[in-house]
Amino acid sequence: MPDGKPELTITHISETPWHEVKAQSHSGRRVSVWEKFLEWTPERMVIYARYDAGVIVERHGHMSEHYVFVIAGEVLIGDRPCPAGTHITLEQGAAFGPLIAGPEGATLYEIMAGDPRAVPDDREGFRRLLAERDVTPLPNPPVPWPDWLQARTDGDPGSAAQD
Repeated sequence: MPDGKPELTITHISETPWHEVKAQSHSGRRVSVWEKFLEWTPERMVIYARYDAGVIVERHGHMSEHYVFVIAGEVLIGDRPCPAGTHITLEQGAAFGPLIAGPEGATLYEIMAGDPRAVPDDREGFRRLLAERDVTPLPNPPVPWPDWLQARTDGDPGSAAQD
């Protein structure tokens, strides 16, 4: 709200670049999580996300309320298949996952109402899952991080130094 006045913001996904935010090697094949930041303010973050087929996101929560809508494809959240049309509400302090994209990947629309940073919930379980599936986490790609937001809290999942 510039000058304290409410405003209307309209953004089309074609106007926003993709950012690779997570990367893994699946038996030598790079797979990633890609995000378009449709809005990123201290009050909220709105993301159009694409999960490559088979990408695995560790069990985690967020430092704010988090809402997810599966637009296309499917994502397995824990033991629950979430196909296109599924809505997920993750209250602040709750955790979900691991998230595993289906064979066609997944497209998601996500909203975080406040601080969007992830809070890992089961780092050791994530390491075991990656080892079982011959997946190597790659360093987090650079993300255009806003100056007003503190550093990432998810670290690099394969690094013991991030525990």
